[in-house]
Amino acid sequence: MKKNKDIQLKRFIYSSLVITGTVSSMGLLTSCFGARSSSSAGGEVTGVGGSYWAEPTPYGMVLIDRGNIAMGPSVDDSINGRKADPRGVSVDAFWMDETEITNSKYKQFVFWVRDSIIRERLYDPAYGGNEAFKIEEDREGNPIEPYLNWSKPIPWRNANEDEQRAIESVYRINPITGHRELDPNQLNYRYEIYNHTEAAKRRNRLDPTRREYNTDIPVSTELPVISKDTAYFSEEGDIIRETVTRPLTGDFDFVNTYIVNVYPDTTCWINDFDNAYNEPYTRMYFSHAGYNNYPVVGVSWEQANAFSNWRTDFLKRSLGREGVYVEPYRLPTEAEWEYAARAGNSETPYPWEEILPYDERGCFYANFKPMDGDYVRDGHVITSPVGTYTANDFGLYDMAGNVSEWTSTAYSESVDKLTADINPEYRYDAALEDPYRMKRKIVRGGSWKDVANNIRSDLRTWEYQNEQRSYIGFRNVRTQIGFAKGTQKKKK
Repeated sequence: MKKNKDIQLKRFIYSSLVITGTVSSMGLLTSCFGARSSSSAGGEVTGVGGSYWAEPTPYGMVLIDRGNIAMGPSVDDSINGRKADPRGVSVDAFWMDETEITNSKYKQFVFWVRDSIIRERLYDPAYGGNEAFKIEEDREGNPIEPYLNWSKPIPWRNANEDEQRAIESVYRINPITGHRELDPNQLNYRYEIYNHTEAAKRRNRLDPTRREYNTDIPVSTELPVISKDTAYFSEEGDIIRETVTRPLTGDFDFVNTYIVNVYPDTTCWINDFDNAYNEPYTRMYFSHAGYNNYPVVGVSWEQANAFSNWRTDFLKRSLGREGVYVEPYRLPTEAEWEYAARAGNSETPYPWEEILPYDERGCFYANFKPMDGDYVRDGHVITSPVGTYTANDFGLYDMAGNVSEWTSTAYSESVDKLTADINPEYRYDAALEDPYRMKRKIVRGGSWKDVANNIRSDLRTWEYQNEQRSYIGFRNVRTQIGFAKGTQKKKK
C-alpha cells in the first residue's frame, strides 16, 4: 500500500511540475554537461562525478525492472501445430504504460495537430497575419528559427472575421448530415527521427580508417551508401514519401523525415467485418465521450510511432528541455512486451498464473471471445474500458485481450535467429518500393475478437505497418536509464 501511495505522490509531483513549469525550482534538473572535478586525493585517480536528470515517475507508467525470460511457447501445441521453441533473453529496465493508449489520450494528439494548423493560419497574412502566433526572435531580438507560440490562446469565442476563417478552415460540413466536423485529410503531423543505430555502425563512419580495424585489409576511400526516408508536400498539397539512396555525406543523412495523417480510420469497424451492423462504432467510437476511456483503435503502426514522437516532444516542451536529449517514448520491442506481459514468468503463457482465462468463481481475467459467437460472456461485446480487469503482477492492465498491441519489431519468419539475446530487436525500415511483405510488424496480446488460445502472451502475430484495425491499439514504453534495482518485485 505504501508503494502505491509513493507512486501516486510522484505522479502528482510530476503532473504539477508540467502544469506549473517550476521544474528547475524543485531541483529536479541539473546541468546535462557539467561535471565536478574530484579532489586530488594525494595524486591518485579517484574518478570524476557526472550530472544527471533525476527522472520523475512518468505519468500513468510503471517501472519494469531488468530481467530475463524464456521467450516463446514452452510446450508443444499439437492442435494448432505449434512447436515449443523457448529462447532465453534479457531486457534492461523500462517504464511501460499501465494501460493501452485511450481514445482520450490519442484525441489530445489529434487536437494538438488541429491547433497547430490553426495557429499557422492565424499567423498567415491570408487570415489576418497575427504575428503573435509565431515567435521569430529570441529575448534579445535576434532572429531564430520560427516556432509556434503556444502561450497565445486561440480565440475560439471572440474571433474576428479573419480569425474565424482560420479556425473554420480545419472543419468541413458533412454533405449528408450537414454536421460540422473535423476534416481528417488536413490532420498531418511532420516529424524527424535521427537513426542512432545506423549512425553508430562502423560501416557508416565518414573516416575510412575507422570503418575496418583489421589492418590486413586495405583502407577503402569509397563512401558508404545509405538510405533515408524523406517526406514533403507537393505543390498540390499531396504528401510525397520517398526513400533516398545515396553516398554518405554527413550526420544529416541519418535524419529521417515523416509526414503522417494522424486521424484514426473510423471505418475499420465496417471494413474488418463483412455483413455486420457496426455503423454506430464508426460514427461514435472515437468521437463520443462515452468511449473516452476505451483503447484507441484504427491506428496504424506508422500513426502509433507518430504519437510516440509527439508525446516525447510534448514532454520536452512541458519541462522546458527543448534541444536537450530526453529518453523518448516509443513502442515496446517484442521482447520487452512479452517479458512485461508474462511478468517475467516463463512458466505460464498468460499474464496470470492459471492456465484458464477465468478464476474458480467464473470471473474472467481478460476481454476476449469466450465461445463461438458469444462475445458478451466476459461482459463486453467489443472493447472494454482500459483497466477493467485485474492487473498482472507487474501492475499492467489488459496485456491479454481487449486490443492487440503494436510492437516496434519487424516481422520475419526467422526473427529469432536474427536477433541477439540481450535486448533483442529486429528493425527494418521498409522503403516505399519494397515488397509489401517486408512491411510487416509484430503484434502481440490478442484482442476482444480472439479466442482464449490467441490471447496468449507467448505467441506472436503480425500486421502490415499501414493497416488500421478495429482490434489493434498500442501502448508506450521509455527506457529507464541507470537506476534499475535489478529484480522486479511482484505486486502484492
